[in-house]
Amino acid sequence: MNLAAATNASLAEMSNVLIYSSMAVYTLAFLAHIAEWVFGSRSKVGRTAAALTPSRTAAAPQVAAQAGGTAVLDRPKVVTRSAAGSRDVPDGPGAAAGDVQGDLYGRIAVSLTTLAFLVEAAGVVTRAVAVQRAPWGNMYEFSTTFSTVAVGAYLGFLLAKKDIRWMGLPLVTTVLLDLGIATTWLYTDSDQLVPALHSYWLWIHVSTAIFCGAVFYLGAVATLLYLFRDSYESKLAGGGSPGGFARSVLERLPAAASLDKFAYRINAAIFPLWTFTIVAGAIWAGDAWGRYWGWDAKEVWSFITWVAYAAYLHARATAGWKGRKAAYIALIAFGCFLFNYYGVNIFVTSKHSYAGV
Repeated sequence: MNLAAATNASLAEMSNVLIYSSMAVYTLAFLAHIAEWVFGSRSKVGRTAAALTPSRTAAAPQVAAQAGGTAVLDRPKVVTRSAAGSRDVPDGPGAAAGDVQGDLYGRIAVSLTTLAFLVEAAGVVTRAVAVQRAPWGNMYEFSTTFSTVAVGAYLGFLLAKKDIRWMGLPLVTTVLLDLGIATTWLYTDSDQLVPALHSYWLWIHVSTAIFCGAVFYLGAVATLLYLFRDSYESKLAGGGSPGGFARSVLERLPAAASLDKFAYRINAAIFPLWTFTIVAGAIWAGDAWGRYWGWDAKEVWSFITWVAYAAYLHARATAGWKGRKAAYIALIAFGCFLFNYYGVNIFVTSKHSYAGV
């Protein structure tokens, strides 16, 4: 083994250590997020929601007095319901925590998530140096880069003063699952790629696909939480009484309308880039295989994903399909993206199978 090969093997091993180290830190962040949800005071959440209720409404959330004069939320009353199907209800505090103790756990969780992100990003960069190419030439590398970009996007929203700390727990949970699958079943030793992949389009096409998927993921989380929160608000509007677990979790989230708007804006903003991803892939296919489109499984499912998100955006622009119906389409669209990645790469024979697992 020559010196260069030994150096590359050493860097590849260092990359593996960094990825495993990031998983350890993500686990600590996961526990901190759990503590944030468990120890956050619901009474403070109720006071926050009451303070955010528009003063022009006559129907404020019902507040009951406890011993000692502390006000707590009895039921966050729905104020109005618009023609589009959304309700004029106040947002929860955004993060899970409502008191000083809960907020402290939340800040610790975000700090640990940031540290884990930096360690994982270092692992991705080290892998790139080891293989001397873009670090997304197989499913293992794609998965580690994907989770890094997803966490980076989340932290970017926080840095931009967007209160989406409520997404921290599902995000970290998913990242741990993604990295667990990557390191257990998808791991591939560092190696060079087949000749068809030696192109600058590897940097352009695959990097945009990773970025689009990571942001689509954030939109899918918001959409799923919207469905739960919308059901919660509907039950309250009908005079029902949700269970204690539902109240302790869902009343801390933003209102359903806020979650729906957040998901829509993310999906609408990233859709043009997904369109570019498909076009870039077609151009690369023309250079590598002599044809721009051959109805390969990966090409077909990329197009199906595009159609699904286009249908979602159209549904959001159509009055009769706003709300839950559009949300279902958004989740189906993200499901198509996931199948395009896992299903096509693992179970379907296609020209893209050279990526391997």
